[in-house]
Amino acid sequence: MLNFQGKVYYVFPGGGIEKGESPQEAAKREAYEELGLLVAIGECIAEIAYNGIQYYFAAQLIDGEFGTGKGAEFFNEGRGSYTPEWLEIDKLSFVDMRPPELVKIIQAHGDCYSRRNK
Repeated sequence: MLNFQGKVYYVFPGGGIEKGESPQEAAKREAYEELGLLVAIGECIAEIAYNGIQYYFAAQLIDGEFGTGKGAEFFNEGRGSYTPEWLEIDKLSFVDMRPPELVKIIQAHGDCYSRRNK
């Protein structure tokens, strides 16, 4: 969840791809930095054009404690406050979730992207 200038909205973990990194490697790194989770990256479920191409992947939890990430988003006050929060798939339609295109993809295949599906 992000709170930026009084506007609360939800985003999926993610960020920039560092030099020499593949999109899959970036997704794995961002999951650890933002959520404190070690994940195995699966298939790319969406490529969304917004300030370049954003890649979204299915991931399988390997280890870690949700909410223990220590990435830069926790310390950059100019970008608002960042609080990891797990939302069940059936709740995604009731919050301002960005990007909304990804919500539709996840809801259409919810049984494949469930937290319990490890």
